[in-house]
Amino acid sequence: MRIYLDNCCLNRPFDDQANIRIRLETEAKLYIQGKIINREIELAWSYIIDYENHFNPFEERRTTIDKWKSRAIVDIEEATDIIDNARSIQNLGVKSKDALHVACAIEARCDYFFSTDDILLKRLSGFDKIKALNPISFLNVLEGSK
Repeated sequence: MRIYLDNCCLNRPFDDQANIRIRLETEAKLYIQGKIINREIELAWSYIIDYENHFNPFEERRTTIDKWKSRAIVDIEEATDIIDNARSIQNLGVKSKDALHVACAIEARCDYFFSTDDILLKRLSGFDKIKALNPISFLNVLEGSK
């Protein structure tokens, strides 16, 4: 199984944990990361993750996220077909950078695309090229596969 975590998902542990939903999403994301470390799940990476993370104003967050790149099984580079695919994804009402993340996940042949952005997930709900989920929802998928 191969997954892709967008930047809002990668940054979730650094958000204010006082909100129960954020805390639960963080725990789910950390659980998924454990599965990546144990090689039970493959991680895909992309140039758009690098690009967005480069502009993260918090050095600790930036370096912590950057370390995950070494665990990725694939690193997608910018290509014309990815940009073209992202443009078609934008027709769903998805913002350009988010569309690039989704296009990279598709190019990486991911089974799942993870985000904590409710608007993005809603726009991708009927999209049939990849399953877009919140990390908490993915725990239900894992439980169902046992």
